[in-house]
Amino acid sequence: MKRSVLAIALAVTCVAAMPAEAGANKEHQQLMAEIRMLQEQQQQLQQMLGGLADTLKTVTAKLNDEAGVTRKAFADQNLLINSVGDTMRILREKADDTNVRLSSMTQEMEALRQAVASMPPPATAMVPAGDPASGDPGAGTPPATGTTNPPAATSGPPPNVSPARMYDNAFADYTGGHYDLAVLGFETYIKMFPRTDRADDAQLNIGNSLFAEGKYAEAVTSFQKVISDYPQSDSVPAAYYKLGLSYEGLRRVDLARKAYDTVIAKYPPTTTEVTLARQALERLNRAKLEQP
Repeated sequence: MKRSVLAIALAVTCVAAMPAEAGANKEHQQLMAEIRMLQEQQQQLQQMLGGLADTLKTVTAKLNDEAGVTRKAFADQNLLINSVGDTMRILREKADDTNVRLSSMTQEMEALRQAVASMPPPATAMVPAGDPASGDPGAGTPPATGTTNPPAATSGPPPNVSPARMYDNAFADYTGGHYDLAVLGFETYIKMFPRTDRADDAQLNIGNSLFAEGKYAEAVTSFQKVISDYPQSDSVPAAYYKLGLSYEGLRRVDLARKAYDTVIAKYPPTTTEVTLARQALERLNRAKLEQP
């Protein structure tokens, strides 16, 4: 009887345990399914993160390129601004220098005006230019257009005027390419100081200034004036050579050759102008041979 009761109890226990085990298996399967879903979602997230990383790299590269372009643009702009600043500084310095020179020239011109106004009138009348009775070998020949004969020497230069400074100012205009101002300055120098040892240089530089401006006819007159008014000066060889160049500019090749031949005939072979004149003649001869 006892064994029957025990067997029945065991059977009841087994029957009661079977539903519990079945429920546990079901929960385990459901849990595994959820784990698989999580794993799939994790893989999708990793793929999405990888795509975002690639996109971020592309965007970063584009931003770096744009930043480089922007930096270059700023650098170019700064360079341009610095260049404009340097140009403005140079222009201000030149303007200041011009103002100083204008002030100096104004003072000198005022001193010249006062000096001329205070000069006493000549005691004796001068013989008019071009009067045959004066015995002048150039009588009856009017002065060449655009030239001025040097005035008669006065008792001394006007006071408060420096001839060296006046010449240097005119020469600075010449070397700076301000040829109109240079011509005016050299002409004023010759009028005020016609007998100084730089008067011939001033007349030569008048011709050089006119030649540089392409005013060959006026340059011819100026160089001829060096030769006629300062025949013993060291500027004459250069005047002959530049006279030849001026005639070339006027397409007067025959007169140019004559000027070059004069330099070669009158001055030593070692003279610079003689060498230049020989080279000019050789150039003219080659051009003549090349003509059809």
